[in-house]
Amino acid sequence: MDEMKERLSRIKLLLMDVDGVLTDGKISYLGKEEFTSFHVQDGMGIVIAQKKGLKIGWVSSRQSISLLTRGEYLKISYLYLGRENKIQAVQEIAGSEQVCLEEIAYIGDDINDLPVFRSVGVKFAVANAREEVKEKADFITKNKGGEGAVREVIELILKAKGLWEY
Repeated sequence: MDEMKERLSRIKLLLMDVDGVLTDGKISYLGKEEFTSFHVQDGMGIVIAQKKGLKIGWVSSRQSISLLTRGEYLKISYLYLGRENKIQAVQEIAGSEQVCLEEIAYIGDDINDLPVFRSVGVKFAVANAREEVKEKADFITKNKGGEGAVREVIELILKAKGLWEY
């Protein structure tokens, strides 16, 4: 078993930023109403991951009704929205799940994700992440944020665990 597959097989918790990871990073407004688009394949990947026992959490410095609505619809275990200190949020989630930081994978795209990258077991950057983030990532997805990158990561983790049997 190669080293990355071994590390992925030990992942118990997948955490991720939202804007730029689950979305294309664009935020649209019609007056005061915000519209955010999510990729359906990412949503299906999250549903499959949760059914296979992989816990999912979102850690975003932004808070909005659209993020909360999508997160609740997908029954995300940990919705940490409006959290400027992402590493503190990750540590709280790890404590709640009783997992060590090495058992956590994180998907990010921008410099505010770098403190988390320094702490977790496996670091993923989406294809359109900032260069500083890509340089620190263990793996860069082929897909861009909002275009199936999360599904790509979920499949990698579940395959490493022997849980992707379709």
